[in-house]
Amino acid sequence: MAFFLEALFGGLMAGMLYALVALGFVLIFKASGVFNFAQGAMVLFAALAMARFSEWIPGWLGIEDKFLGNLIAFVLAAALMYVLAWLIERWVLRHLVNQEGVTLLMATLGITYFLDGLGQTIFGSAIYKIDVGMPKEPVFLFDSVFPGGVLISLEDVYAACIAALLVVVLSLFFQKTGTGRALRAVADDHQAAQSIGIPLNRIWVIVWFVAGITALVAGIIWGSKLGVQFSLTTVALRALPVIILGGLTSVPGAIIGGLIIGVGEKLSEVYLGPFVGGGIEIWFAYMLALVFLLFRPQGLFGEKIIDRV
Repeated sequence: MAFFLEALFGGLMAGMLYALVALGFVLIFKASGVFNFAQGAMVLFAALAMARFSEWIPGWLGIEDKFLGNLIAFVLAAALMYVLAWLIERWVLRHLVNQEGVTLLMATLGITYFLDGLGQTIFGSAIYKIDVGMPKEPVFLFDSVFPGGVLISLEDVYAACIAALLVVVLSLFFQKTGTGRALRAVADDHQAAQSIGIPLNRIWVIVWFVAGITALVAGIIWGSKLGVQFSLTTVALRALPVIILGGLTSVPGAIIGGLIIGVGEKLSEVYLGPFVGGGIEIWFAYMLALVFLLFRPQGLFGEKIIDRV
C-alpha cells in the first residue's frame, strides 16, 4: 500500500506541473484561437531570464539576501514576458487577424525558433541553476501506519502547491475581475466582444502575458528540478496529451487532464512496466491521447472546435 501511495503522490505532483504548462496552451487558444506551439520556448526563455537575472542582480545591486534577489529577478523576468507579449501582438498577431489556422500555427513555430535563438543570444547556452529555496531532500511520512513510511519528495510537494496556487489565482482572475470577464467574452465570441467595445488587441496582449507568467512559473519549477537547459522546450510536448485529454478549450480540463496523465504514467510504469519491459512512462500519455482523439476528439471538457467557427 505504501508503494502505491508513493507512486500515486508522485503522479499527482507531476500532473500538476503538466497542467501548468498546458494552461498556457488553453489560455491563448481560448482568447485568440491560436494553437501556441511556442509555449515550450516561452517556458525556456522565461526560465533562462529568471536564472540569469538571479545570478546577475546580486552583483549589480550588491544584494546578499537570496529571497530579495530572487524576487527582483522574478519581477524583471515577468516584465520581460510582458514586453514579449506586447511585441508578439504588435508584430505578429495584429497582422494575421482572420487568417487561416495553419497560418497562425506557422507563425507560432516562427516565434518558437526566434525565442530559442534570442534566449541563447541574450542569456547564453550553458546549463544554469535556479535556486528558489525548495527543499531537495525527501521525507518519510505515515511511519506509524506503514512499515518504513511513505517516501515523499518535498520539492515535488512545494512545486505542486505553487502550481495549484497559480491555478486558483487564475480562476479568481477570470471569474471576479472585469478583465477576466472580458477575456471570457472574447473566448466565447470575438465579433460579439468587439461589438460591445472590448479591444481585441489589448486582450491578446493580456492573455499572452498571463500565458507568459504560467510559463515563467513552470520554468522556475522545472529549472529548479532539472536545471535550465535548452531541452526544457520539450516540456511542452508533455503537455500536448494533457490538452487533448482535458480539452483544448477548458481550463479545468487542463488541470484534471494533467492529474490523470501524471498518475497514469506513474502507476502504469510501476505496475505494468515489469510485464512489458518498462518505458511505459515515455509513451503512455500519447497512447491515451490517441484513444481520445479517436473516440472523443474534443476531450473530456472541451467543446467541438467546429462549433466555434
